[in-house]
Amino acid sequence: MRADLAASYGEERLPRYTSYPTAPHFSPVIGADTYARWLSELPAAASASLYLHVPFCREMCWYCGCHTQIVRRDELIAAYQRTLRSEIAQVAETIGRRIKVEHIHFGGGTPTIMAPEAFAELMAAMRQAFFVLPSAEIAVEIDPRTLTADMVEAMRLSGVNRASLGVQSFDPIVQRAINRVQSFEQTADVVDMLRRAGIAGINFDLIYGLPHQTVASCLETVRRSLSLAPDRFSVFGYAHVPDFKKHQRMISQGALPDGLARHDQACAIANALKEAGYVQIGLDHFARPGDSMAVAFEERTLRRNFQGYTTDQGQVLLGFGASAIGHLPQGYVQNEVQIGAYAQSVNAGRLATAKGYGLTGDDRLRADIIERIMCEFGADLGDICARHGAEAETMLKSASRLKPLISDGVVRLDGDRLAVATDSRFLVRSVAAAFDAHLDPGKQLHSRAV
Repeated sequence: MRADLAASYGEERLPRYTSYPTAPHFSPVIGADTYARWLSELPAAASASLYLHVPFCREMCWYCGCHTQIVRRDELIAAYQRTLRSEIAQVAETIGRRIKVEHIHFGGGTPTIMAPEAFAELMAAMRQAFFVLPSAEIAVEIDPRTLTADMVEAMRLSGVNRASLGVQSFDPIVQRAINRVQSFEQTADVVDMLRRAGIAGINFDLIYGLPHQTVASCLETVRRSLSLAPDRFSVFGYAHVPDFKKHQRMISQGALPDGLARHDQACAIANALKEAGYVQIGLDHFARPGDSMAVAFEERTLRRNFQGYTTDQGQVLLGFGASAIGHLPQGYVQNEVQIGAYAQSVNAGRLATAKGYGLTGDDRLRADIIERIMCEFGADLGDICARHGAEAETMLKSASRLKPLISDGVVRLDGDRLAVATDSRFLVRSVAAAFDAHLDPGKQLHSRAV
């Protein structure tokens, strides 16, 4: 990374652009009544993806940026599962038909903290409320430290076909610094259990920029991970936002690598995975050639949603659970973040929507541009603008943040075609931000650009 680019852009706080506009711009103006209307207006041919948020863990990982809480009593988890089932029924009833479902994703927290029978009941409730296609991808995020054989069997019987394992780092020094001690052997045993159960899609999540992390420790984690041959890797930069996530204050600021060191770690991981035969996809994903995500990247059909890069082509994402976000053609909705408020709404027979955002025509145009930049490191502005009844020249004039990126060689413009320079792809979020009409650079709401 050029030192001048690091100085100019590396410390900027920018969104990851898993949506546009991003969640900080959601407003209570969009509530349960609006969500109910949007659901009732869904086209007859619409299909959906489902996201279920399970906000519980047995212990707090200090790097975590998710909405989750530590729970010891299984009764709380069981009550939450019952509330999820009620919310699923409410949403299905509001839609008025069994909408087709092509993707289901369990996130958290630790979704597998549920009892195996409770997980099976939840899957059965979704199949009753929606038409889950036989080809649907059903993915579950997993903490290898707590997964049991009984839960793996429940997942198998419920049709789960993809598992995303949190690895982060195998370096014991780093693990102790983030309060997540997880041995390689634990991870290997879980991978073996999943594959023996026929759950063939295996993803690993790695993180760089953690306390005491080095290029050498990153490469050792990659080496050990490769020995388990996952289909995909997600490689994220740690977002240190202790003002918003109080538990992150347990991590010493002085132990964190600076922007240049973070970039060196990210590049080392990327180069090692590419040398091992994985295809780099967008900013932070890697997949084996022939994997559906690699194919989507090659065919330029890759999409981006709240789980990151995805093969999901649907226009409807239904979110269930406390803090869950949904995306409909009309806009975004988010449930109550606090578990108690969420449960109170659902158990009273009301949709739990707390806030959202109604999309304008300009938002849709900019969302398409930003998504193509994030997925393809470029965008045909002429084509995208024409589809939205807009002029590329007008859009470029409004993107004042683009000018220094062009003069610094980060971006090339060939007519209306924009491309991020190959050696500057680590700044793709900075390029996407040039088209963000809502961005407030003064607010430290996001992670560093590098």
